[in-house]
Amino acid sequence: MSWYSQHWIAVVLLACYTAVLFYNAYLGSKASRGMAGYYVGNREMSGTIVGVSFFATFASTNTYIGHAGKAYDYGVAWFTMAILLVLFSWVSWRWIGPPLRRFAAQWDALTIPDFLGSRYIASPNQQGRHPLLQTSAVVIVFASLLYLLAIFKGAGHLFQMFLEVPYEAGVGLTLLIVVLYTSVGGFVSVVRTDVLQGTLMLLGSLVIFYFVTRAAGGVTSITRLQTLPDKQFLFELNGGIPFAVLLGVSLSGSLKLLADPRQLSRFYALRDEAEVLRGKWIATIGLAIVLGCLFPVGIYAHLILTDVTDTDLIVPSLVSDASVFPLWATDFLIVSILAAAMSSMDSVLLVAASTLYKNIVAPFNPSSRELLWTRTAVIGFSIVAALLALNPPGDIVEITIFSGSLYAVCFFPAVVFGLYWQRGSARTVLCSMAVGISSLIIWIAAGWRQELHEVFPALLLSTFTYYLLSKAEAPSETPAKTSNN
Repeated sequence: MSWYSQHWIAVVLLACYTAVLFYNAYLGSKASRGMAGYYVGNREMSGTIVGVSFFATFASTNTYIGHAGKAYDYGVAWFTMAILLVLFSWVSWRWIGPPLRRFAAQWDALTIPDFLGSRYIASPNQQGRHPLLQTSAVVIVFASLLYLLAIFKGAGHLFQMFLEVPYEAGVGLTLLIVVLYTSVGGFVSVVRTDVLQGTLMLLGSLVIFYFVTRAAGGVTSITRLQTLPDKQFLFELNGGIPFAVLLGVSLSGSLKLLADPRQLSRFYALRDEAEVLRGKWIATIGLAIVLGCLFPVGIYAHLILTDVTDTDLIVPSLVSDASVFPLWATDFLIVSILAAAMSSMDSVLLVAASTLYKNIVAPFNPSSRELLWTRTAVIGFSIVAALLALNPPGDIVEITIFSGSLYAVCFFPAVVFGLYWQRGSARTVLCSMAVGISSLIIWIAAGWRQELHEVFPALLLSTFTYYLLSKAEAPSETPAKTSNN
């Protein structure tokens, strides 16, 4: 019996799933008649849809595969990451989303560099080619490329493990599907697709938790590990890694919820304040359910698997194991985990391509065919990422954490202070970014990350630089003075 005849449920689900993606692309293309429609859905989205999109975008193959692997290595201490992610999701919707939505609508900002330009550059005539816009755009494009590498790697392994498709072909197939519906449908297509993907991810995480804990001997079987001498490290704060380093990794990953452009762009699309309130609870509760189900999987895997050499393959190995999952559950999870990969990939692609064209290319080569060039940027950027993913550096979590660190040190001070403090200038932001990036690189190059994660000193110095330089300047005359009232 061939794999495809045995797993006919997965084949049918994948066919239906792909059909829905292309239907959403069709609907998105009708709504994307202008730049605002293609980039932010004409700012008419509901909190329910955006809330689901928010957690579906954030929870990717990194969540399904990478975090379970790290829990296997680091034990219960790794749950610090899950706690901070849920907390920072709520913080993002409570304190970042409302003012950012208002300012983006008031200034007609479509990208994060647009927001920074409107907030920190006094003269509108200087905003197009100002170094602040180009520098912030380059950071977004580079960090997005790193994140896409990780997602492509995860998707390639999924196709290889689940569908018996060669890794390279899996990367290519993922590229084809995501590029088609993202480039055609824009933001509306991405968000509508995220609703489907988020639903699959919620159900998938519940299915994984149920069958893994059952195979391990029940939810309470985790107590058995405490009696095994070689498993004691799983229940110690410094068992698998120094807790100061783990806390830094958790912080850099969580700060993405406050500074990552693909998350912040969701706020641009909300219709009004009421939708922000509605989306806050949907996003936070949805993320809590997914993380609460998936993070313990790595712990329980100690009771099921032996001789684990690549922790990124723990979840694929479990899902493929007939003694752990029945066939129908395996088929459903194949689709759910692929949906997790695509839900993050489409958002990263759209943000990176939009920023690449609007804030790097357009100021020097303006065109009346903006949507065509943005769609071209989506295709070109994704092809580059897919080619690099054929031989990616590092593991999934390491790659995504570094991209998160870049976003944190570059955009956290500029966005948070920019929303709630009237001081600051373009020079302040640029210096803050330069200090943050330099600190990251120096800390890593010196090998000090084994004692303290680089995000702590880099973020501290970046924020301190912003604060000191802003105090030395006069308060800025921007709409922020009145918009927070």
